Amino acid sequence: MAAAVLLVPGVSRLHPGMFGEVATYLPGRRVIGVQIRDDVTAIHVVLEWGYDIADATDHIRSTTAPLVGTPVDITVQDLAEPTDSI
Repeated sequence: MAAAVLLVPGVSRLHPGMFGEVATYLPGRRVIGVQIRDDVTAIHVVLEWGYDIADATDHIRSTTAPLVGTPVDITVQDLAEPTDSI
């Protein structure tokens, strides 16, 4: 799921939330920015400056929704300078 989110144009990186609470714990590692629960999946991202927030979040949702059987809530935690030209 994290890899799919990072492939969405405009996504700079995943964000762990204000207190590091947004994460999924897997054997031997912690995946920040994605929290999968029984009732909802939360995804927190940093978007690159210049990308349309609504388009980016729609793209994230349409990419990830088929991977989970819950609603997907997306939070844009911050904006970053673009890594490449848009």
